[in-house]
Parts: sequence; C-alpha cells; structure tokens
Amino acid sequence: MSMTYTVILIILSVAVALILSLLAAAAAAFLARADGATIATSLGRAGVAFCASFTLLAFAVATISGVLS
Repeated sequence: MSMTYTVILIILSVAVALILSLLAAAAAAFLARADGATIATSLGRAGVAFCASFTLLAFAVATISGVLS
C-alpha cells in the first residue's frame, strides 16, 4: 500500500474515532443529567467517557495502521 493511502487512512480513522468519542461523551452527559446529576458531575462523566473511548479507538487505529504499513 502506498504511503499516500496509508496517511489518508490514518487521518480518516482518527476523525472517525474522534466523532465516535464525542458521541459517547454526549450520551454519557445526557444520561447523567437524566439521572439527576449536577452539570459538573455530568461533564465529568462525559470527560471520562470521551477519554476512555478515544483511548480504545486510538489503540485500534494504531494497530490497524501498523498492520497495513
């Protein structure tokens, strides 16, 4: 696989990982607020969900890009 395609694939993979992480954070914040948590607590839960999902997705992207290159 050429270097150009690998770079494009990595950029797109990171963009998808970022979007999925933001969706997970938004869902966590919404569920926390629906459960009656304060705004600060719901933002904290959203931050934890964002970091956890982005870390897992970044690990998957790194693994896939290592296999492809």
